Amino acid sequence: MDYTEIKAGFTKSRIGLAGLAMLACLVAASIVTISAIPVDTYKQWNNPARWTELPKSAQPEWVNWFLSKKIPEHKILDSSNITLRQGQTESAIIQRFDVDYTSDYFPGEFLLNFNSEYSGSPILQISVIRPDGITLKVLSSSLPYSDHKADYFDKIFSTNESIKKNLRLQSDYFAYPIHEYSAKEIIFAKTDRHETLKGKYEFVIAVSDVDVFDSKIVLSGKVFGLAGTDELRRDLAIGLLWGTPIALFIGIVVAFGSVISGLVFGVYAGYKGGNTDESMMRLNDVIYALPALPFLIILSVTTSNSIFLMIGFLMIFGWVGVAKVSRSMALQIKTRQFVDAAKTMGQKDSKIIFRHIIPQIMPYALASIAISVPAAITTEAGLSFLGLGDPTYPTWGQILHDAKSHGAAARGLWWWIIPPGVMVAITGLAFVFIGNSLESTVNPKLRR
Repeated sequence: MDYTEIKAGFTKSRIGLAGLAMLACLVAASIVTISAIPVDTYKQWNNPARWTELPKSAQPEWVNWFLSKKIPEHKILDSSNITLRQGQTESAIIQRFDVDYTSDYFPGEFLLNFNSEYSGSPILQISVIRPDGITLKVLSSSLPYSDHKADYFDKIFSTNESIKKNLRLQSDYFAYPIHEYSAKEIIFAKTDRHETLKGKYEFVIAVSDVDVFDSKIVLSGKVFGLAGTDELRRDLAIGLLWGTPIALFIGIVVAFGSVISGLVFGVYAGYKGGNTDESMMRLNDVIYALPALPFLIILSVTTSNSIFLMIGFLMIFGWVGVAKVSRSMALQIKTRQFVDAAKTMGQKDSKIIFRHIIPQIMPYALASIAISVPAAITTEAGLSFLGLGDPTYPTWGQILHDAKSHGAAARGLWWWIIPPGVMVAITGLAFVFIGNSLESTVNPKLRR
C-alpha cells in the first residue's frame, strides 16, 4: 500500500481529521509559547521570588462572566504616565496609574513597589483621584536620609498605619464613620454608604529631588489570568502552556525512538531466522515480561528524576511490542519474490532489510508511532503526579502533583486540577484519533 492511498484513506476519516485538527492546535500553542513567553518563566517555575506579586490561589478571570456580582481582579499597574515638574528650588517626578474598577466587592490590600536613586531626604507623596472627583491624600513621607547618591528599594503596603491615619483625617467626605474600616475600603467606597464605588481611579505618586524613580502598584484581587494561580502564586496559564511543548517533545521522541528501534530489531530477527531469531526474541520476551511502571519508579528513585533519563527509560520499555509485530510481518515479506531477487543479485542483508522490507512495514510503523505518543505522555504524567518527575520543568503531571500536595481537591481549587487533566486527555485523544485512523487505513482487515 503506497502513501497516496494512505493519504486518501486518512482524509476520508472524520476521526483522523479531528485528531489532526487537535494536534495542529497543540503545535500552534507550542510555537506561540516558545516564541512569545520568555524562557525565564519556566526556568523560574519553582522560584518563589519570581511570583511574589501574584495572588495566592486566585481563580481565572473568566469566572466573572458567570457571576452576578463581580470578584475583584488582581492588577499589576506597571505602566504609568510620567511627568517632570521643575521648580526654582526643587524638582519632582510624578507617576500616574489608571485603573478601571468594576468589582462589586472591595479589593484586597494594595502596595507600592518602588526603587529610586537620590541623595538627601526626598519626600514621597501618594494620592488617589476617585471617580467622583474626590482626591484622597494617602501618604506623605520622607525617604531615609543619605549624604551621598544611593539606590533605595522599598515596598509600602496599604496596611501602613500612616496611611490609615491620613485617610481617617479626611472623614468629612463621608456621611458615615470610617474609623472602623481599612484603607482599601475607604479609598474604594461610596461617600453616602459603605459600598464599592465603580469607575476610573488614578493613583498619583510624586517624589521630589530624586535622580531616578520607578514604581508599580499591585492591587490585590481574587481572580487573575486565564487559568488562575496556585498556592505558590504561580500563573497556571504559563505552566499549562509550557507543558504543551514539553508533553509533545516527550511523546514524540519516545514514540519515534521506541517504534523505530523495535521495528529494526523485529525485522532483523525475522529476516535472519534460526538461532539469531530465537535469541533475540527471548531477550524481547524478558523485557516484555518486566512490569514497566514499577521499574520506572525504582529507576527514578535510585538514579535520577531527570526528564531526559525518563525519556530513555520509556524507550527501553516501549519497543518490545513493536518488535513482535514487525518480526511477524518480516517473516511474511522475506518469502516474497522481490526479496529472493535481491538475494540472487548479491545484495547485503542490511540493504535488503532497509530498502526492501522496512519500507513495506512503514505504514504500520506510522500508526504505531501515533498510538505510542499518548502512552508516553500519560506515563510521564503519572510519574510526575507521584512526585518522581523532573521538578525543574512545569509539566502537567508536575502541576497535578503540586495540587495534590497542597490539598487542592479538598479545598475546592478546581482550576488547579481540571485544566492539566483536560490537557493530558486532549493530547492523548488527538494521537489516538490519528493512530486509529491510520491503522484502519493500512490494515486490510479493518479497511474491509
